[in-house]
Amino acid sequence: MILRPYQAAQHDEILTAWRSGARYVLATAPTGAGKTVLFSVLLAEHVGAACVIAHRQELVAQISLSLAAVGVRHSIIGPHSVVKLICRLHQREFGQSFYDPAAKIAVAGVDTLIRRRADLSRWCDQVTLWVLDEAHHPLKDNKWGQAVAMFPNARGLGVTATPCRADGKGLGAHADGIFELLLEGPSMRELITQGYLSDYTIFCPPNDLDLTSVERSNATGDFKHKQLVTQVRRSHLTGDVVQHYLKHAKGRLGVTFATDVESAHNLAAEYIRAGVPTAAVSAKTPERDRHELIRRFRDGALRQLVNVDLFGEGFDLPALEVVSMARPTHSFPLYTQQFGRGLRLFEGKGRAIIIDHVGNVARHKGPPDKPRVWTLDRRESRRRGALDPDVIPLRVCVECTQPFEAVLRVCPNCSAAYTPARRDGPQFVDGDLIELDAATLAAMRGEIARIDEPAQNVADRANRAGAPGIVAASQAKQHRKRQEAQHSLRALIDMYAEAQRARGREDSEAYRRFWYRYGVDVMSAQALGRPEAETLACKILGDM
Repeated sequence: MILRPYQAAQHDEILTAWRSGARYVLATAPTGAGKTVLFSVLLAEHVGAACVIAHRQELVAQISLSLAAVGVRHSIIGPHSVVKLICRLHQREFGQSFYDPAAKIAVAGVDTLIRRRADLSRWCDQVTLWVLDEAHHPLKDNKWGQAVAMFPNARGLGVTATPCRADGKGLGAHADGIFELLLEGPSMRELITQGYLSDYTIFCPPNDLDLTSVERSNATGDFKHKQLVTQVRRSHLTGDVVQHYLKHAKGRLGVTFATDVESAHNLAAEYIRAGVPTAAVSAKTPERDRHELIRRFRDGALRQLVNVDLFGEGFDLPALEVVSMARPTHSFPLYTQQFGRGLRLFEGKGRAIIIDHVGNVARHKGPPDKPRVWTLDRRESRRRGALDPDVIPLRVCVECTQPFEAVLRVCPNCSAAYTPARRDGPQFVDGDLIELDAATLAAMRGEIARIDEPAQNVADRANRAGAPGIVAASQAKQHRKRQEAQHSLRALIDMYAEAQRARGREDSEAYRRFWYRYGVDVMSAQALGRPEAETLACKILGDM
């Protein structure tokens, strides 16, 4: 099998990392980049025993097929029914079975592996390489960590599109996880630009889903499932999902992500009533039936598959055109997996269509191909609801329902202008001074003028009020220090403005970017006290 250039580069980086002494390596690449192909080639080249670990039986079958595609004979550690099914899949795809119970390479479900720990101990000692798919899961003490600990003499490779967890725990061995080194592959946007993934259009239709009372699980960091399901069923999502599929993507091959089995079947029934051939699938659907439904979907007999937490992680779906999100999530890995399902290419495909009915795009500060900084560290704790200074929030256009960054006054998709509901405070206009009313601007200028008045005026007022001379002199001194701090800050604000103009940005956008980056508007910044002005100046200088 010939690797793509970026796969070949990552292949070499992994080997170099192992040679350099890193034992457990985590490699990232976007959904659809071919991570399974990459580690299948590494396994084919490996001399010695190896084990690939997956967290669901569906992924065991998928990995087995990928190994078969590169001619690697392997055993399967799983229920007998799963082994028989995989052998049938081999016969159908390749005309022969690559299952060999005596092979040096094995594919294992994590739960089966741990359950058979005692029986497999001698073989585990012989394994010199383990590979873990969807490797944003393992922590030192959870079942994935326990599984890799069964191989004391092995080096390891984890692969994932998203090296982060919803609970904020770090994947590094120095934090909560097991990995010593992070190797970043190409970004999703790079693969789109290079033509390996399709570009996309996002729609965020309005909805009546109220999640304000839904709590987040301390264990997973995601919404508590029962509460989430209750709120989804109280909404009108079912009708909305089908309506907007018909509006934006009628007849196109799509997948809908639902919260629970009942909701999935309700959605499927609604699709069918609208004339869209559809099936609902979940972990409760018998495995043979699932494979048959996916075959019919691949052949075009079904136009929609509504699923419950089945196609989110690692599942190798056929290339499709539409993703409808009816399952809210705080998990960035889950969100990215859902989004990425629509980006695989096939001949004649145009842009993928992502229809987000549940606010996932806004919740995760934009699409997954926005630049992000990955780390093996724990996520720094942040008060819930606090402004994230590194992210520009999104606004949804009321005309075309497509999202765009809130720093823009006009929707870039349909040119509809955004009109703020109020103009009497910077918080209502995203810090855009151009949008403020005259009275508010006048009041803010008055605050600045008080800082700019001579220090002697401050001393004179104190004297007239009967303050001792030493007090008046102290107040004048503090006023001068505030002016000095403001002088430095305003010079940096001017430099910021010039840098924004050099990038071709209008003042309106620059004002808004300043607001979202620093949490204050430009004019209020020029009325800050000395400590606040010095702190803000340090932030701006640090950015520059």
